[in-house]
Order: sequence, then C-alpha cells, then structure tokens
Amino acid sequence: MPPVKSFGERIVDVLVEDSLLTSKQVAEILELQKKEGTRLLELLLKKSYVTDLDMAVAMGRVLNIPPINLAHLNIPLEVANLLPREIAHNHKVVPVSRLENKLFLAMANPLNVLARDDVRDITRMEVAMLIAPEKAIQDKLAQIDAVRGGSIEDIIQDAQKKAIADEDADNVEVSREAIEEVNLDELAASTEEAPVIKLANLILVQAVKDRASDVHIEPFDKTLRLRYRIDGVLVDATPPPKQMQLALVSRFKIMSSLDIAERRQPQDGRMRIRVGGKDYDLRVSIMPTVHGEKVVLRLLDKANLSASIDKLGLDPDTFQQFKTAIDAPHGLILVTGPTGSGKTTTLYSALNELNDPVYNIVTVEDPVEFQIPGINQVPTKKEIGLTFANVLRSILRQDPDIIMIGEIRDTETAEIAIEAALTGHQVLSTMHCNDAPGAITRLDDMGIAPFLISSSVILACAQRLMRRICSHCKEPVTYPAKMYQDLNIDPSIFDGVTLYRGRGCERCKNSGYAGRMAIIEAMTISDEIRKLIIARANSREIGKVAIGQGMRTLRMVALDRAQEGLSTLEQVLVLTSTH
Repeated sequence: MPPVKSFGERIVDVLVEDSLLTSKQVAEILELQKKEGTRLLELLLKKSYVTDLDMAVAMGRVLNIPPINLAHLNIPLEVANLLPREIAHNHKVVPVSRLENKLFLAMANPLNVLARDDVRDITRMEVAMLIAPEKAIQDKLAQIDAVRGGSIEDIIQDAQKKAIADEDADNVEVSREAIEEVNLDELAASTEEAPVIKLANLILVQAVKDRASDVHIEPFDKTLRLRYRIDGVLVDATPPPKQMQLALVSRFKIMSSLDIAERRQPQDGRMRIRVGGKDYDLRVSIMPTVHGEKVVLRLLDKANLSASIDKLGLDPDTFQQFKTAIDAPHGLILVTGPTGSGKTTTLYSALNELNDPVYNIVTVEDPVEFQIPGINQVPTKKEIGLTFANVLRSILRQDPDIIMIGEIRDTETAEIAIEAALTGHQVLSTMHCNDAPGAITRLDDMGIAPFLISSSVILACAQRLMRRICSHCKEPVTYPAKMYQDLNIDPSIFDGVTLYRGRGCERCKNSGYAGRMAIIEAMTISDEIRKLIIARANSREIGKVAIGQGMRTLRMVALDRAQEGLSTLEQVLVLTSTH
C-alpha cells in the first residue's frame, strides 16, 4: 500500500499537473527541505517557483474550496462590519458576502479551524469558506479600513502613498555603520505637519478608548511596532510607517517638553491630554535602541483612584485589617507585588481616605504618578542626589503625620522608614516580593534588625490585578479535571457553584475579559508573628501561622472571585501559586 501523501505533497502534485512546477524544481525543493527542515509550501514561495495566487488555486483544488479574486471585488461595508476589525486582521480573513444566515469568508489558510470557529461564534452564522492569497486579503482589509475612514490606518495609507520608494535601496551593501544626520529645523517643522499631529493624537485617543494603561512604539530595522497594554496584556495595533518614525517620536517629545535634539540618552517627561471631556496625565519614557528611539506612554487615569479603601472591593475580613492599620496612629504598612500590580493605586486610595486638613501628608515618589490636592508630593531626582533616603531625611524635619514612600529599594531607605514608623509617624510604602510574609524576610535580607521589624510593621499585604470576565459575552463553563489538578485543589469546593468565562466579543476585543480588579492578601502582625520575626523564621513558617490566624492568601481570594463569577480559573492559575 503506497504511503499517504502529506498536504504539501498533494499541492505540489496539483502544481505539477497544471505545468506550474517542473520535476526538476520539485526535486530541488525536496532536497532543500531535508537540509533546512522548512515547510514545503514556504520553500516554493520563497524560491518564487510559484506565485501566491497559483498556490491559493492549488490549495483550493486539494481542499475542494473555491478560490476568489479579491482585487476588483467591491465588498459592502455592512458585510465587512459583520466581523470586528481586529479578528479579521488577526486571522487574515475577509467577509465577502452574506446570503441569509450564510457568510462567505475569504481565508488565507482554510486549515485554520480556530479562525473559522471564531467567525462562526461571533457572527452566529454558517461559514462558507473561500480561498485567497494572504497578500490579497491584507490589501483588501487595508482598503476596507480606509473606506471606514477617520482611523490610524487611513493616515498611515496617506503617508505611505506620499513616500518615495527606492527599489534599489535594499540591494546596497554598506561596509560600515552610517551615522544618521538630522536637520533639527526640518525635524521640528515635520512635527507640526497635519498627518503627524493627527496620528499622534489618534494613537492617544485609541489608548483611552481601549482602556490601555501603556502605549509602546518600538522601532525595528524596516518597521515600527505599535502595541497597547490592555488589562495587563500587550496587544498589537496597526503600526505607523517607518518613514514617520523620527517625526512621530519628536512630536511626543515636544508634547512632553523634552529635547528633540537629544537622541542618545534616555529621557522622561509628562504631558496632559483631554479626551471626551476628561483629563489624563501621561508619563512619557524615551529610550534609545539600535534602530532608533522607543517610546512608552503610561496613561494615568485619576478615575481609577478609589475615594477610600472601602471602594477597593476587598472581602470583609481583609477590609477590616486594612482599615484598622490605616486608623492606627503610627506604624509601617507595606504593600508588595510585581510591577504593574496596582500597589501605588491602593496606597493612593488609602491616602485619599486619610487626606484631611488636620494631617500633614507628604509623599516621596519616583515619579509622582497622580497629583492629589492637599498632599505634598516630592519627586526623586537621582541625577542631583535627590534620592528616596535624602528626601526622607528632609521630610522628617517637615513635621509630617503621614509619609508615603513610593518604594523601599535599599537598606538606607528601609532604615529611615522604620525609624519614622517607630517615632510616631504612619508610613505607607511598597516593596517587590511575592507574598505578604515575604515582605518581612525581605526587610531582614536588607539587614534590618528583627526587633525593629517586629516593632514597626503593623500590616503587610500582597496584591495582584485579576482580569474581570466581560459582562457582554459571559457564559457558563465546565472545566476539565486537569485544570483542578494544575491548581492543586479539590473540585468539590465548586459543588453547586456555576463557573463562568468570557466567550469573546467585539466589546472585549475577543479576549473574554474587560477590566481588572485588585486581589489582596493582608497579614496583620500579631504577637505570635512578632515572636517568629524575632526568631528569624522563614516566610513559609510565618505564612502558616498567619493562615491559622485567618489570613486569606492570594489564591484563596482569587478562588473566591472565580466562585462569585467575576473571573476565571485560568486567571487563578496565572496569578497565584499552587503551593
């Protein structure tokens, strides 16, 4: 019995049958495939033995899927809008026409079952597949986007049309690295051109619309990449053209009062924009890379700040511990967690509750993220020696009642923070470690005497941000036994409880999630824990005692959120330890 031919070999047979490929070329490709291990069809296109259109027609014949020429096809906007733009671009598909409940869909890869299922689930229609070259699909999607108008893609297309392409540029070999010379007057003028201003503004408006926390503009050899961090996950967006790189970066520099002439050193700035009647502060970071300057914009939305800790969504026990610590006359409160876990926002919420004319509240931060009326906020500046430790010494001479330290990074800062907590001040700060008991051992590692730690720290917390299920596409879900095994939990704890997930819809960009919520592990320093601290017990021992006294770990809190139908077991697995 002859061996069963692979999908690629069947397509090669069709191309040979249609006289589009010679037997000599086939032999050469098969030999090359053995050496490189590259897929057969990729090699055919790479060697330009066949066109992508020929390949699509042959693939269609093998799969019994009709090919379609998209070049001169006029697709009605109401048909194109049946599918969210991001889904069409990600899966490389184009809705072509609709017949009652059947959607005719042009695909670059008809074997992509996930793409077909996604389209069917989103449109709730039967999908009839057509096949087209990937390049034709990308061109048609760009054309559809341009017709929609008023988008980043529209501006990019205009800019690309104006650019003069030199076809021989790629064939020039340079023996040494060229030093790029830029006329600053021309660069400054280009930043005031309408396309650059409009593109910069639209990038910011899109970030606000998508609820992004950060915008990344990254330069590479021949391209730029634009990404938005939405609910903690970076998502690709249509990138600006490479030729707009210098003007776009300079535009953001001008908006944040930075030096457009300085392109070799990192720069940090701020700007304020108004979108939809709301003000947004942005932190701007410029970093030189091999292919130009990378820009990261962090959006700071004051609407995310809670007026008080009771708005943080804490469970009753954790809230009570937090409230007791905040109301204490003195002591050190630590909130720990990785970068971007919302630690600073939690501390600001606590400061909002404490913000009263009877208190002198001073903060030292790097940098100041949110500006709050009634609170004295001091930004550090390392270049002039204005470090956390130096500022703290001055703050203690300013008759403070409450001090907030952006982060305890070194022994000197830790010593001053503990000294302040022991001399009648309330001190709030953040640290980088994995859990609440870990904050104690971290201070010990910094060389702080155990008796000082036990006397000063009154509450240690660990925090993460957990993604919320999208309320518009929320649906019940049954998890396989392996999920409970991976989580190391007994599935019976969910008996009688309906678990949910997000199916994925246009509103949540097909992610199934919309927004995030804080989950907090709070450990009050009891007398028994103080004895363990003085005995230099490790974090695991301290954690066991704290749990015995009622501390709910991050995983316990995360599982509660899944039981309440607010998040998923996948998020529990991603965010928390299984031990």
